[in-house]
Amino acid sequence: MRSTPVVRRSWRACAALLVLAAGCAAVPAAAADRASQRAQFRAALAAAKKPPEGAWRKLAAGLDADRYPLYPYIELAALRPRIARLERAEVERFLERWRGTLPAQDLREAWLRELARRGDWKTYRATYAPSEDRDLQCNALLARLADGEKPDYATDVQPFWQGDRALPASCEAVLQALRVQHVVSDAQVWEHLERAADAGSADAADDAAALLTGSERVAADRIVAALREPAAILAKAKDWADDARTRDALSYALARHARRNSDAAETAWADLGARFKWNEAQKNRILNALALYRATSYSPDASARLAALPAAADDDATREWRVRVALAGGDWAETLAALDRLSDTQKADARWRYLRARMLGKLGRDDEAKALYADVAREANFHGFLAADWSGTAYSICPLKLAGDAQSEAALAQQPDLERAFEFRELGMLPDARREWRFALGKLDANQRRLAADYAYRKGWYDRAVFAFSADPETQRLYEQRFPLGLEALVRREAARVGIDPSWSYGILRAESAWMTDAHSHADAYGLMQLLPGVAKKLAKAEKLPYSSAQDLFDPTLNVQLGTRFLGRMADAYDGSPWLASAAYNAGQAPVGRWLDARGSLDPDFFIETIPYKETREYVARVLAFSVIYDWRMNGKALPLSARMPKIGQSYRAPDASTPRKEVVCASAAMQKPPADAPASDAPPPDAGITGPATPQPSAPR
Repeated sequence: MRSTPVVRRSWRACAALLVLAAGCAAVPAAAADRASQRAQFRAALAAAKKPPEGAWRKLAAGLDADRYPLYPYIELAALRPRIARLERAEVERFLERWRGTLPAQDLREAWLRELARRGDWKTYRATYAPSEDRDLQCNALLARLADGEKPDYATDVQPFWQGDRALPASCEAVLQALRVQHVVSDAQVWEHLERAADAGSADAADDAAALLTGSERVAADRIVAALREPAAILAKAKDWADDARTRDALSYALARHARRNSDAAETAWADLGARFKWNEAQKNRILNALALYRATSYSPDASARLAALPAAADDDATREWRVRVALAGGDWAETLAALDRLSDTQKADARWRYLRARMLGKLGRDDEAKALYADVAREANFHGFLAADWSGTAYSICPLKLAGDAQSEAALAQQPDLERAFEFRELGMLPDARREWRFALGKLDANQRRLAADYAYRKGWYDRAVFAFSADPETQRLYEQRFPLGLEALVRREAARVGIDPSWSYGILRAESAWMTDAHSHADAYGLMQLLPGVAKKLAKAEKLPYSSAQDLFDPTLNVQLGTRFLGRMADAYDGSPWLASAAYNAGQAPVGRWLDARGSLDPDFFIETIPYKETREYVARVLAFSVIYDWRMNGKALPLSARMPKIGQSYRAPDASTPRKEVVCASAAMQKPPADAPASDAPPPDAGITGPATPQPSAPR
């Protein structure tokens, strides 16, 4: 997967054109030269970060500052420790020499923070360049305030005071100053506080509360406390006066408490409901949360609570959960009625169209079901594949091919920012490589970004292609680039070793890390198949594989070995069933056990839809859809998705080369809607319907 080193401009062009065998006779010598440069760079960079000052110069003496792409990072590393002692002239020399580079941007930002610390607002204004960093933006506003300017609320404040993120100290200082100048009113503060509270962000609400005084501050602090400690707030409520701000705080507390403990929230509502004169918005907030979280826990009264919900309190979340509750109860007519109540946007989604077809079939309306299956089957995703199975049609997968552009690609290969990105990758400094990659792509147009991502794919930097092409609806049909067959021999060998389908193993890997070899999640899972260190250590010992620390899991070979063997153990725990094992791989075996106890008689597709954790519900569907794509990529045909979903309690045997597979055709490219990726963040957003946090990590091996 590692690319051949890139050295001179003529060689970069050869690399871009993939002329690796002819026309580049100087490559061996150039590669040796680059290896020497990399060794010097590592030594000089390490020396630049620590005393004595200047020691790095001798180590970097053999590097050509104009030819070795990462040289500016050595100078940057030497300047950073001295930032508090730097003079303006020295900074400006660096900024001028490396103008337009990421190292120059990094030093500019560090220098701006130092200038703000010094209170040197004149130099700050002279140095500042437009930035997406809110701290730098707000320091720029402080600089203007220091010059006697009066910023405008709509133009200057609203751009940084949006969303539900907590503010940096510089922005808090700006807001405090603008409060004194009456640029920011009480009403505007409350508007932001309520927006933050609606989003559930206690920190952002706290920032807004700090701008208020007197009784307004007391009322705002109650809302913040309601978000952080709803049970404590509700316990004190009996002594509070009945006013609008108090009711706001209590409505947030009840809604928040319902998410954590729906039974306790019900008790509190029974006690407080008649004590206060709630307005419609407050009451709807409470009733919505109470009904929603009764539904997500599948409480016996969930259906009744949802049915009693006022129309004004209904939203997309409660409408979806009305479907799931009816489905879990096996009431097909009620499920169909709940599907009818979805919003138009929801009704257009393949998930609900497929489920509607299933309900029509259950109710004997076969002709209607058949027509709907045929329509959904035109989509290349989990529900589209299932619909194709029900309608007995081939899978519709319409791959897109990128038009080659050798001249443009050769020019891209010489782009300095991209060269730095690939050089960092060769050094194994992947976070730095990704920063340079993002910086480089910010300068390119859409077509150039696609060429760059395709180039990254062909150089084995798969995650860059996956993220680039998955984010763009116009390129989501680039299946070759989005679903790379990297490490194929290893994946096939390890899957055969434990008796599982390699396309499923690929699906897990692709869903877990998107091919980021150094992926490290919020759950402390590592590498391509996202293994916990404790799990990996036990598994490595049992399998007699080398393992010394979590960092070992960034090695692709070891990670795939351990991950596939763990996946085999998960499969064994569920009679070989890939879909149940996938759920356990994501959420753990304990939650899956609870769900099986509660709803183990459901058909597999219904069971998946009723999984309480949004993350796991979508993960299972994603893995199975990815498995179909990978099966098609490896075999030209695909095992029916329904064949990967045996009924609960039935055994499953992995397919082999002789197993019949479905034909794949391109029925309608316009209707493809390929399987989506998870959100780009390491921490997927919580579901409104999660009663407890999903645990995106495997259980310990048994």
